[in-house]
Amino acid sequence: MSKLILVIEDEPAIQNILRAFLLDAGYRVALADDGPAGVDRFRADPPDLVLLDLMLPGMDGFAVCQVLRRESRVPIIMLTALDDDDSQLKGFDALADDYITKPFSMPLVLKRIEAVLRRAGPADPAPDQADGLLRCGPVTLDPASQTVRVDGQCVSLTLREYDILKLLLENQGRVVSRETLLDCVWGYSHVGDDKVINTHIKNIRKKLGVDCIETIRGAGYKIEKEV
Repeated sequence: MSKLILVIEDEPAIQNILRAFLLDAGYRVALADDGPAGVDRFRADPPDLVLLDLMLPGMDGFAVCQVLRRESRVPIIMLTALDDDDSQLKGFDALADDYITKPFSMPLVLKRIEAVLRRAGPADPAPDQADGLLRCGPVTLDPASQTVRVDGQCVSLTLREYDILKLLLENQGRVVSRETLLDCVWGYSHVGDDKVINTHIKNIRKKLGVDCIETIRGAGYKIEKEV
């Protein structure tokens, strides 16, 4: 069955354009025109991805994102006319997976949807680990179930955060550059990459509660290989 995209957007013209292009691209589409309706629609029939406007009546997109993120790791792409750095960082702090500013081109939106859904797909266990698990101290990442635990306790990460941590764990002892993170995790060139990556790394560190990710100034990030 084709992927279901939930569009939470209050402008009818934009809603109609998104719906038409998504249907033409082979997706199924569900619509909601305010924040509370979007949350209700999400709960009634969980989608594979959410396109979320920020300036919504009833409940703004930041609040909607926080509600959805407490209940699911479903990919969330924010759509908004707010193109300042603070708004974008606030969106990533709310644990959105991507952020597209208006006006936007539909081919770009479709490519970003493809990239996010591709990253959300099942991950193969790392071949160099006998049990398929990636470890660093108390942190254990299971690619088969896409779960992360610290001292046996499950930690909830967004898909982007999970992919970043997985890439760093797969390259223990090596510096992973910001460019590599963008290419492997985002799958495309992203404007404002330093701030985006820094925000995601900050969130990962906070959630893990373990200081295992080292910042290598001017180079990238590294998790030391255990001996």
